[in-house]
Amino acid sequence: MENPPAGRFTATALMLGNLVTGCSVLAPAGMLPELSMGLGISIHAAGLLITFGAITLCIGSPLTAWLTSRIERRMLLTTTLAVLALGNLASAFATDYASLLVIRLVMLAVGALYTPQAAGTAALVVPAERRGSTIAYIFLGWSLAAAVGLPLITFIASRHGWRAAYGTIGALGCVSFLLLLVRLPAGLRGTLVDLKTWSAVGRSGTIRLLLVITMLQMSGQFVVFTFMGPLLRKLTEASPDAVGLVFGIYGVCGFLGVVVASRIVDRWGPYRTSLLFTCLLLTGVTGWALSAGTLVPMAIAVAIWGLGFASTNSMQQVRLVAAAPPLAPATVALNTSVLYIGQAVGSAVGGLLFARELLHSVGFVAVGFVVLALILVIVSRPRPAAVAPV
Repeated sequence: MENPPAGRFTATALMLGNLVTGCSVLAPAGMLPELSMGLGISIHAAGLLITFGAITLCIGSPLTAWLTSRIERRMLLTTTLAVLALGNLASAFATDYASLLVIRLVMLAVGALYTPQAAGTAALVVPAERRGSTIAYIFLGWSLAAAVGLPLITFIASRHGWRAAYGTIGALGCVSFLLLLVRLPAGLRGTLVDLKTWSAVGRSGTIRLLLVITMLQMSGQFVVFTFMGPLLRKLTEASPDAVGLVFGIYGVCGFLGVVVASRIVDRWGPYRTSLLFTCLLLTGVTGWALSAGTLVPMAIAVAIWGLGFASTNSMQQVRLVAAAPPLAPATVALNTSVLYIGQAVGSAVGGLLFARELLHSVGFVAVGFVVLALILVIVSRPRPAAVAPV
């Protein structure tokens, strides 16, 4: 039986769900000082909320894709958003660090479902020729989480405390839940994910290479991104408002990057688009490393970096879907999983460097990860199809 087509604003409803998911995942990065002071812990310990959350997400994404592949998509996605909304509201009332960490891990164990299933659902409701641009559009939610969510979180936390910031994300989650419930067609069912599916994924060298690229791209970014606020304060004595502005620059440029990527991917192809934005990512991270200590050049570097932030990942999703459309539910889930592995690796490495006051080294370690990613992007260039002899 064919799946029902997308209705008006269906893609937008899926995109806003990614906004909530992105804010839920990234929130601690925007309020590390407030969490540190409010809970009586170190900045490094507060950063572990991201590291442990990423580990939960990387395990949960493929596991939940397998366990829930038989569930109708509207029920699955709306339930996931309801858990994210309630988890953020519960976080606002956490009494100590341990309870906040437990709430976060439970919330993200379920939240791991949303991003891969939203991308897989988009593939069910739009024609193949619009699939790439639609998936890129849905990933605008992550860009908006950085462009609007993180600066807002930083602003609210610096003035009203971290509890108010979590409450705001929870309220946004409730709104997004209702919109998705109204706009997503009922009766959507994807390909079942079973052991044969994972076996087919594991046998594909192209898929394995693309997954490694995702991990390296994300590791490089999160070496710096997790501690961007405290790094700016220590290296440049930036105020909370200046930190929020830099987060805003990062996110706005991330938003613009995905808009451009979604416009050109159907014409350029996902490989060339991915290569362009990985080069921008490397340029920005290199600029951060070389200018560390001076606020304005660092902000300019963040703008360039931001252009490649979400667009590189959305292109990875598009390339994986194109590489093996029948395997999309599994490959998109695995891509999300290795994305979170990258977050965990990057934030852990960044945390060790930050704790040892190796503040200038952070940027150069990030550059190393992204250089490796760029090399593998070039290696992954699609080979032209052989022409059969006449």
